[in-house]
Amino acid sequence: MSFFCTRMVLLGLLLAMAFVSETAVHADDTLVLGVFPRNNAAVTHERMSAVADYLTKQLNRPVELVTPKDFDTFWSGVQNQAYDIVHLNQYDYVEAHKLYNYDVILKNVEFGESTIAGAIIVRKDSGIEAISDLKEKTVVFGGGPRAMQSYIVARYLMQQGGLKQGDYVERFSNNPPNAILAAYFKQADAAGAGDKVLALEPVQSSIDTSQMRILARSDQLPHLPWAVKHTMTTELRTTIQNLLSKLHESAQGRQILNQAQLTELRRATDNEYDRHREIIKAVLGLNF
Repeated sequence: MSFFCTRMVLLGLLLAMAFVSETAVHADDTLVLGVFPRNNAAVTHERMSAVADYLTKQLNRPVELVTPKDFDTFWSGVQNQAYDIVHLNQYDYVEAHKLYNYDVILKNVEFGESTIAGAIIVRKDSGIEAISDLKEKTVVFGGGPRAMQSYIVARYLMQQGGLKQGDYVERFSNNPPNAILAAYFKQADAAGAGDKVLALEPVQSSIDTSQMRILARSDQLPHLPWAVKHTMTTELRTTIQNLLSKLHESAQGRQILNQAQLTELRRATDNEYDRHREIIKAVLGLNF
């Protein structure tokens, strides 16, 4: 066999191997979308399934929605980088960015606003007029110790008001609405929650919110982020960012957002979450 023919055969074999390799790589090109347990898993899946379906169609590749039933399971997925795309709270994001190489691409817009604040909420008839009045009283924080607005920012407000941890009785509820219900029914003296929680339907339908007031409120901070793996190609992350940030521009997209109880998904950058990092350091002593 001539040298030229040999080279052609070798080239053909290399091309065939490359094709097989490429086919193997893309045999399972599923993207995994993980969503933190802000609500129970069934509710989260119902709300976010249309987002996953839309990305599947637009990207022409499967997007699997994962809605863990509890935070430990969710966070294990972050630590193992099991999610290609992940929706999480601000505290989780800054930790995931530093330790597990996730990069923010989007943030929620809810009730028409792309920001949210932490708040301390009391009954109007409680006699509590200042944070200092909560000394030795019970404060119920919505969610757990990783809840950004309901706990970390709320604790920051307590610090700003002159109270350190231990000056008041600290309790947790399953979620921010339940914290407000506890304060309303006088099971606690105050609630730590996001400032928009009073407007949520489960709260509005359960209590007379006109009897509640915000005792202290933080600055408005960027809303809940969406992030992607650092290893995701620039082309793919830009495509995902473009697709989701333009949902509000079409009737179909607005229907998807409505199902997810969102107004919009807006582009976001990492430095928008620097104020969260400052608050986390002030409250927990952690550098993210």
